[in-house]
Order: sequence, then C-alpha cells, then structure tokens
Amino acid sequence: MTGVVVRLLRLPHGQGLPLPAYHSEHAAGLDVVAGVAEDAPVELAPGARALIATGFALELPPGFEAQLRPRSGLALKSGVTILNSPGTIDADYRGEVKAMLVNLGSEPFTVRRGMRIAQLVVARVEHVRIEQVSELGGTSRGEGGFGSTG
Repeated sequence: MTGVVVRLLRLPHGQGLPLPAYHSEHAAGLDVVAGVAEDAPVELAPGARALIATGFALELPPGFEAQLRPRSGLALKSGVTILNSPGTIDADYRGEVKAMLVNLGSEPFTVRRGMRIAQLVVARVEHVRIEQVSELGGTSRGEGGFGSTG
C-alpha cells in the first residue's frame, strides 16, 4: 500500500498499545485507542466530558491535517462521541493527540486502556488567500440558507 507518510512518536504511556490502524480494506479512518493508565480508567457520567490520552504524537507533512472523528459504534451503543468533531490536528502540532470525549448517553461509560475511542483521518488541506470584494457573484440559490434546497 502506498500513501502519505505520517511519522508517529509513541509516548512512554503509550507503550504496548496498538498503533492507529485501518480495520478494513477501504476504511477511511485509522482506529485510535485510549492511552489511559491500566489502573486509572476514566468514568464519564452522563453529560460529562474528558480529554483522553492516546499515547502518541504525530508529524504530519505540510499541506495535511489529521481529523479525529467519533466511532459510529461507540456513539450508537453508548452515546459516547467526540465533542469537537472533527478535532483538527494541524501539521505543525507536535503534542500528544487527545480525544475530547463526551457521554451523551443515559448511563455512565468507562474508558479503559486500549479501548478503541476514535478514528483518525488524514486529509489534504489548501491554504487560501482571502480577497475582500464589494459583492459576490450570483447563483440560483442565492442567500437561501438552512433547508432552502429541500
């Protein structure tokens, strides 16, 4: 398989955890696991949020970002999702990747070491140049906003 090279630094508390990995042939996201201590799981009460360590940091090439996204099964089964979804990891960030989980379910949820908690999607980004104008070009939609296209 060819693709963009993303360098990963495993942090001391990430030793022994699986690296982010694709779990099907055409998966868009790499599964990411929780890097919390074995003896210190994180309990999320309903409505609570917590920043969960992953045990690694990334070096993305210029022109790329990584997006941390929820796992659909975790959201469906437990109501646990990523609060700032997608969480953006910029190419110049070198700190630990962390997932801001929130429990939108009705029962407490425990995050344990090695549990799959998120997906990591690496994507190309473009830097744009903002140009201020006095008016915008017209379209058939115009200023029609939320729900205006049916």
